[in-house]
Amino acid sequence: MTPQKFISLLRNEVATYKKSLETDNHDWIVKGFIDVDKNVYTITNDTKVVSKIIEILLIPKLESFATKNDLQLELPSKQNFYPDLTFKDNQGNMFAVDLKSSYYDGETVNALTLGSYWGYFRDRDSIKNMDYAYNSYKAHVVLGMLYKKNVVVSNEKKIYSVEELSAIHSVIEQFVFFVQPKWRIADDTPGSGNTRNIGGITNIKKLIDGEGPFAELGEDVFDDYWCGYFNKTDARNAGIGQPHYHNLATYKEYLKSQSEKLNKLK
Repeated sequence: MTPQKFISLLRNEVATYKKSLETDNHDWIVKGFIDVDKNVYTITNDTKVVSKIIEILLIPKLESFATKNDLQLELPSKQNFYPDLTFKDNQGNMFAVDLKSSYYDGETVNALTLGSYWGYFRDRDSIKNMDYAYNSYKAHVVLGMLYKKNVVVSNEKKIYSVEELSAIHSVIEQFVFFVQPKWRIADDTPGSGNTRNIGGITNIKKLIDGEGPFAELGEDVFDDYWCGYFNKTDARNAGIGQPHYHNLATYKEYLKSQSEKLNKLK
């Protein structure tokens, strides 16, 4: 199976998920947690909690997708391993799928990070923090799950019964899903904080359409850019002084300077 075929199949599959995760009013179907005594405990819209529950809801659906398309779905052997999901076809081709979720306001998504630009991203034959080397995959794909936070007054002190589900307001609503190769939705700046993460673009339409700054430049430029990217601390520790570049504009200037050096050696 080609990467294009896999992405197309997954994109068509994911397009059906919105209806299964929302009520007729576009509220999230999840209201809280239930115990063996049928007590229901509400949840907050904390992004880590919400993201994990969405993943739990989607894994069985993605397993059905795999079976339907003669694929095998593998989960990582350890919690912090990349990627979140590995799909294998019957020819041994593998496709990495990372699940990314965030909330949006209007047309803009809250900070979206696309994984490390250090470690396995640069040492692509290593299996550190991976079950398979980065180079083993035919494509690295992002399954994005975006949602809008619902303005509700949470009452975590109250316990509801199953019969009172309709009285519990969903904490999120109005899902938006997308499937794109990682390089097509990557930005040219890191994710939030001091982490070594690749930042993602934040416009919803561009995420859906795969129109990041590398989309027209190609995956090879994306790889070269992020494999050579240094923050100030890493540049100092590597002995190169200042980073060679910090965005695409300065990356182009850096490549130009290197080309000029090569020309002098001819």
